[in-house]
Amino acid sequence: MKVIIIDDSRLARNELKRLLANRTQIEIIGEAANAEEAKTQIEELKPDLIFLDIQMPGKSGFELLEDLEFIPQVIFTTAYDEYALKAFEFNALDYLLKPVDKGRLAEAIMKTSEIKVEEPQEKYIGEQFFIKDSSNCWFVNLSDIKFFEVDGNYSKVFFEDKSPMIPRTLNYLEEKLNPAQFFRANRKQIINIKWIEKIETWFNGSLKVIMKDKTEIEISRRQTARFKELMSF
Repeated sequence: MKVIIIDDSRLARNELKRLLANRTQIEIIGEAANAEEAKTQIEELKPDLIFLDIQMPGKSGFELLEDLEFIPQVIFTTAYDEYALKAFEFNALDYLLKPVDKGRLAEAIMKTSEIKVEEPQEKYIGEQFFIKDSSNCWFVNLSDIKFFEVDGNYSKVFFEDKSPMIPRTLNYLEEKLNPAQFFRANRKQIINIKWIEKIETWFNGSLKVIMKDKTEIEISRRQTARFKELMSF
């Protein structure tokens, strides 16, 4: 598991590296002292997990996450307990108080065993998706996204009862989403196949899928053969 440690304190970074040194499943690929350094390293190195301090010079750990489009799993490390609730609003795996206890660190790392990493790691979006639309932010599990729908040069993301817009085209998303989970149904929509409830025949040899939320989406004639192959029918 590739890890980046982000903390403005060199001593805190060194102590965490010492605690992680004997864990063979952990590969520390970088460290950063502020949000700007961290953003560059995350985008270039694409870690599976980051240990993230909250209070740092310049931007905070929370502001760093808001600046990222797609982010890895997060374990917060901080000297302050008042940020715990906000940390879990970002779907953090855990929240460790400094000085980091070895036992609590072990518990936090155990939670990463549930992470599923698709190969190749660099090609696809991870298991979670950060969405910022105007003043609202969400940190959404990809499995909770029902479908994406084109809206000009933007795309709408449908999850729960929400449909915020992101500045990405469907073509971009199609390249970055795991094709074992997301399928380009037609020119306007990409669907999460895990949200399909029913498949019906439709006009001119095409198909129609009914999603679990009862949304009806047509599989275009052009995509029908690929869809049948993917679904093995």
